[in-house]
Amino acid sequence: MPIATPAQRARAWVNMHVVDHGFVRALYNNFYPLGGNVYRCSQPSPRQIRHYQATLGIRSIINLRGVNPYGSYPLEQDTCEALGITLIDSVLYSRQAPKVDEVLRLKQAFDSMAYPALLHCKSGADRAGIASALFRILRLGHSAQDASAELHWKYGHFKQAKTGILDFFLATYIKRNAASPIAFVDWLTSEYDWDLVQNSFHAEGWASALVDHVLHRE
Repeated sequence: MPIATPAQRARAWVNMHVVDHGFVRALYNNFYPLGGNVYRCSQPSPRQIRHYQATLGIRSIINLRGVNPYGSYPLEQDTCEALGITLIDSVLYSRQAPKVDEVLRLKQAFDSMAYPALLHCKSGADRAGIASALFRILRLGHSAQDASAELHWKYGHFKQAKTGILDFFLATYIKRNAASPIAFVDWLTSEYDWDLVQNSFHAEGWASALVDHVLHRE
């Protein structure tokens, strides 16, 4: 819902910092450059968006959380509109393999958006990680093996948890490509079996408990 009154702004601000754990991101935004004039981070606050535009010239933001009920979303909308930044909602999920249409939608954003750009999810670990890997593959031409480094514990990603399905998705392509070279998009659109990948991955309970109940990942 767009912010229309000071009271709505105040409620959104409290929700962002308390319910959506923005108080943590105010201290650490999990910010890293990807190359190609793109950066990854956790959900930015209005202050952080203004800072990134002032220092990096950000012209586009990809929001991998999509439209959501947290105060962070209308505050981000409002800030981007005020600064002339294009906000792109391109949803990915942290506990399921990307679907073909989700990847192709993201590719379209990479191909058409204005740079420099920022991409983010909630914590900057899982969805930001797979989106960063896809950016490197689809836009920068990096190998999937090299790009898979974007899914790493240094960003807060745990491949042993349910979020490891994202690593498994890339590993499935890497294994197929090693057997007989095929371009990533060709594999995605002609051979990729979402159900098989989704159902073949098995997480470890301790890691999922850490990600889901201790870190409260989205």
